[in-house]
Amino acid sequence: MDLRLITRVLFLRAAWRRRDHWDAAQITAHQDHALEELRRATYAGSEFYRRHHAGLHDAPLDQLPSVTKADLMAHFDEAVTTPGLRLADLENHLLSLTQGGGDPGVPWKGRWWAAATAGTTGRRGTFIWNRAEWATVLASYARANDWAGISAGLTRPLKMALVSSRVPTHQSAVVGASLRSGLVPTLRLDVTAPMDETVAALNRFQPRILVGYASALEPLAAEQLAGRLHISPQGVMSASEVLSPHTATELEAAWGSAPFDVYAATETAGIASPCTYRNRHLYEDLLIIEPVDQAGSPVPPGTTGAKLLVTVLFARTLPLIRYEMSDTVRLGGRGCPCGRAFTILEDIEGRIEDVLQLPGKAGNVNVHPNVFHHVLDQAATAGWQVIQETSGLRVLMVGLAPGASTQGVSTAVASALKEAGVVDTPVDVQLVERVERTAMGKAPFVRRLTGGQ
Repeated sequence: MDLRLITRVLFLRAAWRRRDHWDAAQITAHQDHALEELRRATYAGSEFYRRHHAGLHDAPLDQLPSVTKADLMAHFDEAVTTPGLRLADLENHLLSLTQGGGDPGVPWKGRWWAAATAGTTGRRGTFIWNRAEWATVLASYARANDWAGISAGLTRPLKMALVSSRVPTHQSAVVGASLRSGLVPTLRLDVTAPMDETVAALNRFQPRILVGYASALEPLAAEQLAGRLHISPQGVMSASEVLSPHTATELEAAWGSAPFDVYAATETAGIASPCTYRNRHLYEDLLIIEPVDQAGSPVPPGTTGAKLLVTVLFARTLPLIRYEMSDTVRLGGRGCPCGRAFTILEDIEGRIEDVLQLPGKAGNVNVHPNVFHHVLDQAATAGWQVIQETSGLRVLMVGLAPGASTQGVSTAVASALKEAGVVDTPVDVQLVERVERTAMGKAPFVRRLTGGQ
């Protein structure tokens, strides 16, 4: 346990609770001041941003050019504000963690925590935080518990079971390893482990809070309903994957209350999480969120953007100013019975990489994951996955609902694709024991064709 780190996280959580009572004007004033401080530190230390924002150092945020993951990784050594920090050295550190099975919670060189993205939307991204930044990252994840009404403290430890990736370069693994302490007894479970081992470990541990990918929680809900899993978590939190209405219903049936759908990313840490009314509020004191259209123009509340620009107000080592994310989100207003004035995140409609491009009569057509959800959510008993291959679509079904058959599912998917304008795309439905996962342990509902296939 890193006592200094845990102490800082507890301090931040207590300080942030006062922000729950801020009104819109206080939130805006805080953002303005924090953005000014971020830009001052960034221009002082980052050659990349000085050049990227040349002539615009005093311009409003919405006039600054966006930055992509590829931009940052190509210019990482110039983008960071710490002289001598090199991407090659950081990658070697992460490689040694992976190959040597090291503890990701132990800071590199005693001062840095790092994590990498899986590269599902292109180039792999590597991100780094100093001690102050990492404490903020951890506190942002802990805030989800506070807003969900799940208390924790010196007199009541929070027993947390985390079912996700054990790959030491994945942020969930770094977070879990960093939080492990007497205050937060943490059971870290590999999402790819055999189900009977996971069930046995959870039955022994009896967590107060269960956190995991949606694709990991759904089969656990089935185990609970079947009587093999016997846990009574105070809260169930889904993170890192889109939580479908069908999966949410299954989790509520298993544990008696609706799950909390937490929105986060490796680059940003926590972005939004639900209050007890299940309204997701943005962490506007930590981030500035800009849903934009394909041309980069802002979209109004109630409209789903084509992508998202995020400015991380606490990032200093590797600044993120108008950083592009492929998420498509819709923002709402500020009113909520919980009393918080933080903007409500109305919907996350999936991620652009999950939208398939399939042949149509007049060229490729975009097929949203919802096309598959409408058919497959009710047909599978413990999860499904659509994988695009050069020969067509492979549909994996983990169990079939009563009355469903592989032929029936194939026909229904083909019919839905036809309605979407797709032609000449074979559908192969297979019954499997588990869906396929990425190197980071995630199981996206829809996996598009990649360059390596």
